[in-house]
Amino acid sequence: MEKPEIEFPSDPAPDTLVIRDIVVGDGDEAKPGDEVEVHYVGVEYETGEEFDASWNRGASIEFPLRGLIQGWQDGIPGMRVGGRRELIIPPALAYGESGGHRLSGKTLIFVIDLIAVK
Repeated sequence: MEKPEIEFPSDPAPDTLVIRDIVVGDGDEAKPGDEVEVHYVGVEYETGEEFDASWNRGASIEFPLRGLIQGWQDGIPGMRVGGRRELIIPPALAYGESGGHRLSGKTLIFVIDLIAVK
């Protein structure tokens, strides 16, 4: 797969987690607490500005789901290897309503490609 383009949303930001499968994979299914290998792009909902992308570093990333923001912990399980999923994550499930993180108070959009479940 290639790096996805994320379309700029015109609707108001949702206040609950939105999960949308772009491509349904046919490999192993991710379960809560699994270690996953992914490629991803993250943009701010309000501005459409990209704040992070594994694609830009030229390498996928591996991590245990329980170490991630709540929106990923809730949004990746059920996804299958080979799939591409969009998550729209409100601040409460991302970096909080306010605080020290530069993304606090922001709704985030991630497009995640699940490469492997370990």
